Amino acid sequence: MTGMTSKEVPGLFITGTDTGVGKTYVGALVARSLSAAGYRVGVYKPAASGCRRDGDTLVCDDALLLWESAGRPGPLERVCPQRFQAPLAPHLAARAEGRRLDPELLRRGLDYWSDRSEILLVEGAGGLMSPLGDEEYVADLACDFGFPLVVVARNALGTINQTLQTLIAASVHRGGLAVAGIVLNNPSPPSPDDPSIATNRRELAARTPVLILAEVAWRADEFDVQVDWARLAE
Repeated sequence: MTGMTSKEVPGLFITGTDTGVGKTYVGALVARSLSAAGYRVGVYKPAASGCRRDGDTLVCDDALLLWESAGRPGPLERVCPQRFQAPLAPHLAARAEGRRLDPELLRRGLDYWSDRSEILLVEGAGGLMSPLGDEEYVADLACDFGFPLVVVARNALGTINQTLQTLIAASVHRGGLAVAGIVLNNPSPPSPDDPSIATNRRELAARTPVLILAEVAWRADEFDVQVDWARLAE
């Protein structure tokens, strides 16, 4: 990574236990909370695949939501500088388009926001061990940035296993990644066929010392408790 971004500006790295768990939704709520508290918030999604085409432009809806939630700081193009259409891991989506995922830009792209922000929010692609190249993972990017992880977990059957595996991966990858806490998210309507929804939070809390920071109900526009996100950022 160019510069010493993580030491100059505090930040949080938002990751998930899987794809589709609501990282962007949670990240947008964090950005909105910080912005409402008066912070200049920089939002960055280093790469995204599965983007939609609008004329000659590939649009990352995740980046758009983060940008709008942070108060539209800077140009949208800077939020996610590497965008690809195929719904594959970013480096594979790039190859499918005859392009190359630029590992230097993944890191260098944050410099724009570090120069203009008081707090940085970075959202990874997929989970910690989602690949960003033949020999690189999202966890490597998180390690290089140095921001504590906010782990977004889906409140559904199986989340205990997925969350604990994510935390184990974080604890061993390149000497260990700091974890600020877990956000339990409900990205779909509660199902009467899934009784684990009522017990997942309690069961997770009993199995890890990592704090469950908050929970987000289906389509909620705020967390169930107030969280001092600025204090958690490093």
